[in-house]
Amino acid sequence: MKLNRYIDHTILKPVTTLEDIKKLCMEAVEYDFAAVCVPPPFVKLAKTFVGSTPTKVATVTGFPFGYSAIEAKVAETVLAIIDEADELDMVANLLAIRNGDWGYLEKEIATIMPLIRNKQRSIKVIIESGILLEEEIIRCCELYAKYGVDFVKTSTGYAEKGASVEAVALMRKHLPANIHIKASGGVRTFAFAKDLIDAGATRIGTSSGVAIMKESVLAGKKETN
Repeated sequence: MKLNRYIDHTILKPVTTLEDIKKLCMEAVEYDFAAVCVPPPFVKLAKTFVGSTPTKVATVTGFPFGYSAIEAKVAETVLAIIDEADELDMVANLLAIRNGDWGYLEKEIATIMPLIRNKQRSIKVIIESGILLEEEIIRCCELYAKYGVDFVKTSTGYAEKGASVEAVALMRKHLPANIHIKASGGVRTFAFAKDLIDAGATRIGTSSGVAIMKESVLAGKKETN
């Protein structure tokens, strides 16, 4: 398992600085992480830092609460694509999920998907699994599978509960094999990251990517001793 290729090295704090972005990107390039995930205003800068390396640049839309109007999410999506983001992590309308307004959610994803596919980008839909009922998670999996999203993502990291092994396992059970799972929110250790991957996650969103990689090296040394 090439753990580094599972990691989306992330910083989404509202007080993020230019130096923070540079450090994040340089670490991601050094460790050959799958992607960096940065606030929308920093996408262009991140692209210059990662250059032609395999590390992708991801950003967020509808973040962190998901209740932006569809038109607002469309505008954010278009701007992210113009700025050359490779991957977009979109927060689903959590109000609609909790109120059972699946028609609205379907309209939202049906509106966004053509923008993503026409420009050959990837989309990760964040459902905030830590605050949803099991049946709501399953219904989300069914809806987003129907529209062929690239990933369903557990969490923003801003709710009271982030990723869990149980949620990832449930999502893996109810998603087709071609749709990936990104686990994020509270992933700070190698042991937890490995448990999430074993449960079915194929991406790990974390601000602790470097620490996790260092832990993985130590764990590997212990196994060989």
